[in-house]
Amino acid sequence: MNSSARKWSTFAICLLVALVPNIDLTALNQAVPHLSADLHPSGTQILWIADAYGFALAGLLITMGGVGDRIGHRRLLLIGTAVFAAASAVTAYAPSAELLIAARALLGVAGATLMPSCLSLLRRAFTEPKERTMAVGAFSGVAGLAVGLGPVVGGALLDHFWWGSVFMINVPLMAVAFVAGAFVLPESRTSVPGRLDLISVPLSVAGVLGLVYAVKEAAAHGVDEPAVYVSALAGALSLAAFLVRQGRVAEPLIDIRLFRRAAFSGSVGTNMFAMFTLVAQSLIFSLFFQLALGWSPLRSGLAGLPGAAGAMIGGAALAPPLIGALGRARVVAAGMVLSAGGFALFATFGLHTSYWAMVPAMLLSGIGMGLAMTVTADTVLASVPKDRSGAASAISETATELGGALGMAVLGSVLNAVYRNVLDLPAGVPAPAASAARDSLGGALQAAANLPQAVGDQVAAAARAAFVDGMHAALTCSAGLAVLVAAFALVTLRNVPKLIPDTEEPELVSAR
Repeated sequence: MNSSARKWSTFAICLLVALVPNIDLTALNQAVPHLSADLHPSGTQILWIADAYGFALAGLLITMGGVGDRIGHRRLLLIGTAVFAAASAVTAYAPSAELLIAARALLGVAGATLMPSCLSLLRRAFTEPKERTMAVGAFSGVAGLAVGLGPVVGGALLDHFWWGSVFMINVPLMAVAFVAGAFVLPESRTSVPGRLDLISVPLSVAGVLGLVYAVKEAAAHGVDEPAVYVSALAGALSLAAFLVRQGRVAEPLIDIRLFRRAAFSGSVGTNMFAMFTLVAQSLIFSLFFQLALGWSPLRSGLAGLPGAAGAMIGGAALAPPLIGALGRARVVAAGMVLSAGGFALFATFGLHTSYWAMVPAMLLSGIGMGLAMTVTADTVLASVPKDRSGAASAISETATELGGALGMAVLGSVLNAVYRNVLDLPAGVPAPAASAARDSLGGALQAAANLPQAVGDQVAAAARAAFVDGMHAALTCSAGLAVLVAAFALVTLRNVPKLIPDTEEPELVSAR
């Protein structure tokens, strides 16, 4: 196979690999009511079914990036696709909640191998700067589109099959990626592989998991819980010990000197805060469509597709030419300002706003996020040597995961605080129903269904109105933060060149 064919085959395989885990992640939300009826998990088990994947993924990204740089990202990607397919089958046929949680955690372990490996392989294959930016943009866009497709695919499958079908669909897709990858993927690894520091691995896992768990606990139960302080302290101390060790060992898991490069540290920071705002948008819109407007999961999934399509347009089509015209800092800043405009538009919408009036806002914020996150991801990859691209992309992905968790916690808390503060329930609502209504919009709608119709309708209407007020507050905060991120990018990325040349010869080692 010639180099051009190998390059574009690598591109196609990486796009397929980006598609599957992100569809799986959001399709799970559709399956939870069905699997709950079958497996009867406790409330705590339901939370772990949802979170096991994310915890395993976030905790192991840095480790897997370093492993890939040492053993080869082609090899690691093939292992990851095989494990992901096997874990998907176990998940689909899990006979108990305990086994389902374990299988979801195994999916997270496999998922941690995929993103750093794909980005490293793209970095190897595409050495021309404009082509590389296009490839990274398409990869990021497909990942974003898959998040939007997840509810659609999940809803369509659940209309005809059992809940495990949303996981079984992963098996043939990952099998295709595995077989094709075994024949055409180039190898991507450091020229002088070092040993994996076995002390750094648990320190990095404990550090990231401690911080992510603390954020999630704070969002769910408030910052006054002892578990929040304990996990945050354990995570911070572990991460500090990890960073100190990386500066002392001969073969570190990550090279902390990378953070001295403005292109790298500025891009990682921008990506983290951009994801902070993006996750809130996804969560809030899903709740708005399904609970406030009463749409089905399938209809809600379809309704969110313009935003995902906008992200793909911004990343794959617009980012490469705009970098040449405006420079990286200005493109990232422009993207965040566009996103802020989309958020601000949504902060004016209500329960009676036409869906077609919402589409421009979704497109605007999607295109803006596509621009910003493509440029930062490309800059991270381009600003480090090829043999460190796995560890570099893993750092970026870990920051993205942390940013998403923070966004969910902080902006979700803003929404809930405003909701509870403005909720005006009618007189005569029983205390248990009032307590459920003040907890969340979902709780209010369930409580309203068990009340006399006249009172129930008033409770539901008051809760929907209060949710819209909370949504407006959270989206206004998102818009303001997006503007601050734009300013941050202008400062930190101001000296990064438009085209970051590839100074190393490509080493596309044949797999055969």
